[in-house]
Amino acid sequence: MQFSERILKLAAEAEAALAPRFAEVDRIAFENTQTVMDAFREHRVAATNFDSTSGYGYDDRGREVLDEIWAEVMGAESAIVRQQIVNGTQALTIGLFGILRPGDIMLSVAGKPYDTLEEVIGLCGNPGDGSLRDFGVDYDQVELTADGKFDFATIEEKLRTYAGRVKMVFVQRSKGYLNRKTLSVAEIGELVTFVKGISPDSYVVVDNCYGEFVETSEPTAVGADLIIGSLIKNPGGGMAETGGYLAGTKRAVELASYRLTSVGCGGEVGATMGQNKPMYKGLFYAPHTVAQAIKTAHLAAYIFEKLGYPVEPSWNEERHDIIQTVITGSPEALCAFCRGIQSGSPVDSHVTPEPWAMPGYTDPVIMAAGAFTQGSSIELSADGPLRPPYTAYFQGGLTYESGRIAIMAAADAMAKLEK
Repeated sequence: MQFSERILKLAAEAEAALAPRFAEVDRIAFENTQTVMDAFREHRVAATNFDSTSGYGYDDRGREVLDEIWAEVMGAESAIVRQQIVNGTQALTIGLFGILRPGDIMLSVAGKPYDTLEEVIGLCGNPGDGSLRDFGVDYDQVELTADGKFDFATIEEKLRTYAGRVKMVFVQRSKGYLNRKTLSVAEIGELVTFVKGISPDSYVVVDNCYGEFVETSEPTAVGADLIIGSLIKNPGGGMAETGGYLAGTKRAVELASYRLTSVGCGGEVGATMGQNKPMYKGLFYAPHTVAQAIKTAHLAAYIFEKLGYPVEPSWNEERHDIIQTVITGSPEALCAFCRGIQSGSPVDSHVTPEPWAMPGYTDPVIMAAGAFTQGSSIELSADGPLRPPYTAYFQGGLTYESGRIAIMAAADAMAKLEK
């Protein structure tokens, strides 16, 4: 690929400025790799853990050990990791339906959850489709403050007003399709302490997608009852080709496992059918792969900020997930950004992405996803809904080098549009 001299110079300038930040990213990756390897060593991972099972999957030692390792790495009491979970939305649905019952209230305290959960909750869609609302579960939400913090006063007011009915306090760690800051593990820990002090029986549940291994601990380590995510994002390391996880307290994971399979069976069943190895391998790679994605995000922030586009986070800010936003300002610029990313991808680089009405989304979405695994957000991808201010949500990069190429391609594509 050929890049303009302006973009080449800007990328070199960015790397020089980002050297201290990249060193910190490497330090976090090293610490997280130590944690993963210690868990592998403690649980005596061997080639026999990769053996395949069929049918009911009883006594699948590889599956059982993987669950135990995940719980340890996540700082949780228990975990279930399954290739049968098709995406993050299904993993979240398992957790929501596993815990919530008719008459309960789900209180989202970081604003509206991700778009694909709206139909699951019953905020949109057809009555009778099987949403939480159809089953008598009520929903309420509290917006973050203007500076992106939890609104503790309003959260307390809701918890006391509903008098014990708030079964779940729900937190979306990442920004989703909102223009807000991502929440840190420390901030979530502060929320957990606050909620438990007022409503100790409420489950604090965290949509952890895009946040795994960005810091050196996860929300379960600071008291969250349940964290939920997808294996084709951070924790699959680019190796897992499908799957999801739920980790947390023993009771929360048990309830979720009953929704995954059936009451009484829970996590004791589920044939792995030869998928254990890529999930083990993905967890092993995850800290390093996430570091590559974080470096790519820093680079993107620097380049596009210097080109005059509003970005979040800024290039020198501490990060709590792998997502980088670039406010492009117009549908044409958003499409140009995504098409530049697509052209710099290893798969389908010749394809031109177009906006379309994706299932589960309320606006047309354009998505660049030249990935080896369909929908894999830890691989290089960019997407965004066609609605003002036309924000591009960029994430991933299995290697920093390939991410650098794609970022320069996107910058060149947008520069050509300006002409």
